[in-house]
Amino acid sequence: MFTAAAESFLKQAREIREEELQRFASRVAAVLQGPELGPEAADCLQRLHLTVAATKYPRKLDGKFVELLQTVLCSSKCPEQIQVLCAAILREMSPCNDLILSCDEIQDTKLLSLVSSILLAQGNKKAEVSAVGQRIVKVLERRLPEGQNARYLLPVLSNVISLSPESLTEEQTNVVSKKMADWLRYASIHQGVAQPSGGFFSNPRTRQPGPVTEVDGAIATDFFTVLSVGQYYTQDQWLNVQAFSMLRNWLLCYGGKTPNSEDKSGMDRSVTSTVSTTSTSSRLLPPKERLREKAFEYCQRLIEQSNRRPLKKDDGDLQKACLIEAVTIMDIICKQDSSYVYRAVSFLKILHGRICGDATYARALLPIAQFFLNHSKMTAVDSDAIYKHLFTDIPAQLFHNSSLAFEFVQFCKDNSQLFTETSSIFRQSFPNLFKFLAWNSPPLISEFVDLLPFLLDAGTAIEIFHLLLDLPCLTAALDVQLRSGGLPTSERAAINPAVKPATCLEAFRHPLYKSMFQYLLRTKSAPEDAPERLIPLRQLLGSLASSPRVVQCAETVPVLLELFFRVVAEFADGPLINQLVVLLLHRSDQLYEIPAFKDDVYRVLSSQLVMLCKLRPALVVELSTEILEFSGTVSNIQKKEAIFTHMVWAVGEYMSVSYDKRCTVEQINRFFETLEAVLFEITQLRPLASTPSYAPRAISVLMATLTKLAARSQDLIPRVSMFLSKMRTFVQSPAVTSVYCEEDLEEILIRATELMNLLKMPSVAQFVFTPPVDVASTRFQREVNDSLPFALRIVTCLLEPTPGFMPG
Repeated sequence: MFTAAAESFLKQAREIREEELQRFASRVAAVLQGPELGPEAADCLQRLHLTVAATKYPRKLDGKFVELLQTVLCSSKCPEQIQVLCAAILREMSPCNDLILSCDEIQDTKLLSLVSSILLAQGNKKAEVSAVGQRIVKVLERRLPEGQNARYLLPVLSNVISLSPESLTEEQTNVVSKKMADWLRYASIHQGVAQPSGGFFSNPRTRQPGPVTEVDGAIATDFFTVLSVGQYYTQDQWLNVQAFSMLRNWLLCYGGKTPNSEDKSGMDRSVTSTVSTTSTSSRLLPPKERLREKAFEYCQRLIEQSNRRPLKKDDGDLQKACLIEAVTIMDIICKQDSSYVYRAVSFLKILHGRICGDATYARALLPIAQFFLNHSKMTAVDSDAIYKHLFTDIPAQLFHNSSLAFEFVQFCKDNSQLFTETSSIFRQSFPNLFKFLAWNSPPLISEFVDLLPFLLDAGTAIEIFHLLLDLPCLTAALDVQLRSGGLPTSERAAINPAVKPATCLEAFRHPLYKSMFQYLLRTKSAPEDAPERLIPLRQLLGSLASSPRVVQCAETVPVLLELFFRVVAEFADGPLINQLVVLLLHRSDQLYEIPAFKDDVYRVLSSQLVMLCKLRPALVVELSTEILEFSGTVSNIQKKEAIFTHMVWAVGEYMSVSYDKRCTVEQINRFFETLEAVLFEITQLRPLASTPSYAPRAISVLMATLTKLAARSQDLIPRVSMFLSKMRTFVQSPAVTSVYCEEDLEEILIRATELMNLLKMPSVAQFVFTPPVDVASTRFQREVNDSLPFALRIVTCLLEPTPGFMPG
């Protein structure tokens, strides 16, 4: 009900025209200039804010009204709610040309926060960002008057360093670093006091506040952190929480790197840091180093607190989030000062051992692995067990966790180079990574586009090719696995191996299909296994082909296939290209039964087949047996016309001694006879009711290829000429005209005539179809190689001149 009302308000706000908006703004102005800014003013400003915020384009308000909003905002008598609404409207109108605000003289921290937020919304103007940053630091470094609090300023400061870190000088960052160290380490460990309501029964003699507690209810015995629990919080406790929330970004921007930190004795520095926690020596450290020390202690404390059993679920979620942030900050600190590494390594090893068996902490394993990737070399720690658990167990068990999937793939993408240098686990586990893509394909496709090139090399290309083609099938298998795991024990009846399973769920545990599922759902690379074993499983999983998740996954495959071939083309040698072509022809018969998916895959495979043949023309000779088998199968024209047509084109283009000296007349004749039989089969005249329809493009390419082969083995010219001469009879037959459109038949006849005319001049035909290598790259020859129209029409005009034609 609330949602419907909100949508109604938004719709009305978007439909308000400019003149209506100006009239309403005039009424608001009258209210704001009244004697008292009460509920009516708040209601008007709320409506105005909704109106200016409801559209994607900025709304225009009168300059005098904008000036009035700024005046009201900065008025000392203005209620806080009215100030907040005025600031919100001014932010929505940014960038605003009528702005006269300045933060230079503002003393009130709440007002300074509101005005600064407006100035920062003006479009990242560096001068304004710098002015805001200077003013915020200036206010923070002095002692604030009674009633003022720095916690309103920290969100603004965080925004400043995000927009323009260079706007603060080193002296200013040292001031803030010193403050942050104190806020993190020395916040009160007693709860705050509830603000008196001012009612008749309010008692000024409230009892002393009790100590803060841990998430498990125990009284806190160590310093306050974001995981400390209280009913009310003091101002310095709020500063503690805010300082931690901006700590990571602050360290990345201003933490720097300790000079010669690698030359220090790690163990000595570790001992010094430990002693400093109980002495005043830490106060003598430079501000950046002192902040690192306090931040490191804070993160250690958070990790210890994360081991407590929370009383509330929300506190448990907060524990996990803080744990991730703490490990990430420790990693940053260790990068900036390597003397902390030795303390962190043992600490995080223990942490990993504690949480690795708990799936709810899976996201926390990523920053731990990141830490060891960054620092294990320095400490000579064997961290392969950490990587192995992360890449073997987590994707297999939690592929359906979408947020984890994104973070996991992002982690792999960010560390792709590092993994190839330091560990083979990354490449061994790539089948597991594809589970994330199979289950979460739309949101992860762009991440995998970046990641896939790092997975590919000569050793993984073939297996990844199969994985991409089987990706929708993998999605279906994961669905079955997930549902099978959720079945109650009572429904997991014993499987009779002699009875064929009736459903996918039964097949998942059936001995006949179990090994197939295990192969498709494998966690490690298995290049030696034959993917042909999946044929029965693809058929079985056909019942899930219409599942929305499976269909979405299928739609991503063509994009990744194109990328796959583009990357492989950069490193593939002759044997690998030959292997890919053979697999391409074989796998075109073994795809998951989704019609649109098969059409898209055929389109991509056909275009990539041409690319592979151009890369290695000799493959037409070397793979003649496989190509003859494929191109001699008439059913391929109807089932996968695109691949068939491009394969036949490649035969005509590259079955030539110009490209491979091993090409013989016998091979040319064998291809000619095979393709001649195919063309005869699809063009022979049949009774009207039984005439099948074949793609006109396939007929044209078959004719052109036969002509090319005849030009290279001229004994074949009479046969192909006779065949081409019969095409007029074919296209004029009533049985044919009933299944082909007139334009297609005309194009077939024109092509047949042009080819026949060309063969009347064998020497010209041989030059056109089999050019010398040094001529093959000319513009003329490139056009001929693409589609032949230019050369064929020139020859036709020479043999059958039309009035006004003058060869030039």
